[in-house]
Amino acid sequence: MAEESKGRRAGAHRRGGRGRRRKPPVRRKGRRIAAWSAAGLVLFGGAGCGYLYLKFNGNLHSVDINAALGKNRPDNVDNGSMDILLLGSDSRAGANGKYGRDEGSSRSDTAMIVHVYAGHKEASVVSIPRDTIVSRPACTTPSGKTVPAVKREQFNEAYSIGGAVCAVKTVEAMTNIRMDHYLEVDFAGFQNLIDKLGGVKVTTTKPINDRWSHLKLDAGEHVLTGEQSLGLVRTRHGVGDGSDLGRIKLQQAFIKALLDQVKSVGLFTSPTKLYGIADTATKALTTDKDLASVDKLYGFANSLKGIGSGDMRMVTLPVGPDPRDQDRVIPLPAATEALWAALRDDKPVPDVALKEGDGAKTQADDVVK
Repeated sequence: MAEESKGRRAGAHRRGGRGRRRKPPVRRKGRRIAAWSAAGLVLFGGAGCGYLYLKFNGNLHSVDINAALGKNRPDNVDNGSMDILLLGSDSRAGANGKYGRDEGSSRSDTAMIVHVYAGHKEASVVSIPRDTIVSRPACTTPSGKTVPAVKREQFNEAYSIGGAVCAVKTVEAMTNIRMDHYLEVDFAGFQNLIDKLGGVKVTTTKPINDRWSHLKLDAGEHVLTGEQSLGLVRTRHGVGDGSDLGRIKLQQAFIKALLDQVKSVGLFTSPTKLYGIADTATKALTTDKDLASVDKLYGFANSLKGIGSGDMRMVTLPVGPDPRDQDRVIPLPAATEALWAALRDDKPVPDVALKEGDGAKTQADDVVK
């Protein structure tokens, strides 16, 4: 009996020993908990990314230009190049009200045709003076009314009449070049985006003092805030002869400085900065429908990342005085057609387009570097 009891105690001891040696399953349980926790974090992160994707997509505004214009457009030439109409809107509605009285419409305060050459390593940017007299095709207003074509009208009236669709239609009629994409930014969006980027560094070679655009800068180096940047690209009276041609020169210099700033910002080393810029940029933009999602917009931007400020040729549409209105300009036929023909053929801007017209040289040249 004693031996049996001793055996049971020994067996219990052996079982107890085996029980103590079975503690590793506790570690396996810990590993299982850690694994499920990690999976939860991944799923949470994925849900967060999904939320941000939906949020940024919801920020974007778009216009279905292809559907609105149909097939009556220039040929869609597939040679690897890309043409984009970039507009700055001067709407005073909503957050833009501090820049003037809202009169119920807006105009394209800034208009640039960006031609990206095949290979996407270089680009030419053609600025169109807003007071250029052009032939405007028939357009449809937002309320659905058709406005007949006219032979003479100031360029920026096209946007006032029919928004993005009419602006694109007018540009395509002028150039016989199909616009692959459309991008628009308004006053408030532009200002907020510059602030999120941390400002833009420029050097002014002369003082600028324009009470109309609320900009006052001494000569020298500046890091412009969003408000100051907006003042600079709107300045007409602070430099040169007060014409739109002088303002275009400032806009072109600023665009190059902005590109340098974007490339210098370490977006992917700062998730907070990346989020802020992405949120602000998507709120600021109106695009054509083909770019109206975060992934498409990212793909578009990624395709242009190889183009720096030194790879862009900034030019102004060759124009001269309008003989019928001294406050307006008209395109110079030979130089303008040579320019559009070169871009249609994916060739560099010809010398004739650089040498002719008031846009070739103004008093505002080299004011901003």
